Amino acid sequence: VGINEYAKNLFSEFRDLAGSDHSINFRHFVSSQHSEDQLRANSSPGFQAVSTRLLDFQRLWPLGLVSCASLQARADLIFSPSPQIIPWGLLPVAVTIHDVISSKLPAQLVGGSRLLRAMTRVAAKASVKILTDSEHSRKDLIELYNLPPEKVSVVYLRYDRTKYNSSSVGAALKADLKTTLGIRGPYILHHGMVQSRKNLEKLIEAYKILLNRHSDFEFQLVLAGKFGFGSEQILRVAEPLVRAKKVIFTGSLPDLRLTPLIKGASLSVITSLYEGFCLPMVESMACGVPTIASNSSCLPEISGGVLCYFDPLAEDDMATTIEDVLGHQELQTILIEKGLKRASEFSWRRCAQQTLAVLASLDGRTKAATN
Repeated sequence: VGINEYAKNLFSEFRDLAGSDHSINFRHFVSSQHSEDQLRANSSPGFQAVSTRLLDFQRLWPLGLVSCASLQARADLIFSPSPQIIPWGLLPVAVTIHDVISSKLPAQLVGGSRLLRAMTRVAAKASVKILTDSEHSRKDLIELYNLPPEKVSVVYLRYDRTKYNSSSVGAALKADLKTTLGIRGPYILHHGMVQSRKNLEKLIEAYKILLNRHSDFEFQLVLAGKFGFGSEQILRVAEPLVRAKKVIFTGSLPDLRLTPLIKGASLSVITSLYEGFCLPMVESMACGVPTIASNSSCLPEISGGVLCYFDPLAEDDMATTIEDVLGHQELQTILIEKGLKRASEFSWRRCAQQTLAVLASLDGRTKAATN
């Protein structure tokens, strides 16, 4: 999940919870230059917007100005939704570190990871509490930074149920979307950023195996998402199949188009080498689409072990798993039912409540300044 999306959803839930739980008072910082009008005016009992010009100094804000602003706001604790704030010891900081991808994967797969590794290390060592997205990430954090286990708590992320659900999509909308994107018939989908760590080269190789095994293989491969680090190489590998209209890159899509695209897929394939949570997998499950995934990192944990899994480094295994599911209607039905049940266990309200419980447990402090 993007950090902005995570922060936005928590912010909204915190605001609603503040009205019913008066044991915690929130202060969120705003300025005339860097906050929307609605945000600046968004105060309610227990949830107060604090105007500060320090927020206008964006480069200095995470390096110390947020601590100064929090002191002025008379906060007891700073909560940061990402490891981009330097804890100086002026006030205790609780931080969410979503994953340790930059440390667990080679630099050639993630790019620009040196700064992120350094910031994550500082946040992990200097914060009083760490929240993370999965038990797998918790284990990695403890091992990488030699942290006491009690310092790291797991709070699962959530997804937007109003957009990603099993409600039907109109036939006209489906037809228009497929025509616009060049989809001729049934399709296999991967949605999420097109980048190296998503392991999409292996997916394309697995797709080639299926085309060679079945001369009448009717499924196109659709890769939906904006282009990220390493996408040039992925495009080069896929180029012959793109020319043959077998593989389609949609680029970034708005939710109004992405949601029906997910719901219309015959199969969703999650091929990542490493994830902290993997929101696209949960979204596919929530949309009632048969979903298969890598047996790596947190993917079996987050999906509850209810999917079919494959070795992400073995394109033959990936191809066979795709083939098995597409060829068995009963298995597809099982994956849909179990996926829907597992996805229903996630909600942003529960995420916010669990986050607040962790923050409130920190040595009795009951005020939080949210960055």
